[in-house]
Amino acid sequence: MTSFMHLDDEPVGTLHPLDLLERQVEANGWAFERSGRDELNLSVAGRWSDHHFSFSWREDLQSLHLSSAFDMRVSEGVRRQNVADLLMHVNAKLWIGHFDLWPQDGTVIFRHAMIFPDAEVSAAQCEAMLNLALEACEHYYPAFQFVLWGGKSAEDAMAAAVLECVGQA
Repeated sequence: MTSFMHLDDEPVGTLHPLDLLERQVEANGWAFERSGRDELNLSVAGRWSDHHFSFSWREDLQSLHLSSAFDMRVSEGVRRQNVADLLMHVNAKLWIGHFDLWPQDGTVIFRHAMIFPDAEVSAAQCEAMLNLALEACEHYYPAFQFVLWGGKSAEDAMAAAVLECVGQA
């Protein structure tokens, strides 16, 4: 699992939250682009695909929003309903964050936001947010592939792609 290099886990209230995130991303050597003061785009190589994360800071809400779109489009019809069924099963298992089906173009997207009162963000919080998103995307990517390209039902895709380990080996 990819994770941040720890720089400083103390809150850094004087830095813009995306400045802190940018330092973390640079320390890990990940490709990124800062498209404005309140936006940062990042690419991380995963096991199933490269994941592209977009971070947006909303000063008025004092929150950091993360999204990651899968490189797959869902067309109208049966597949769209199967993906909607899969989203219901997947989101029921997630404690934090959720997957959506973007209505404009049929993109599967993972989203999560965190509120940072007084804009006090720590490196550990940024690390947790990105790792949570990366873990969810990596864990459920095969299930979405099984539905879209394998023609499986949501239940079959979950059974085939998401193996829950029980006990010890």
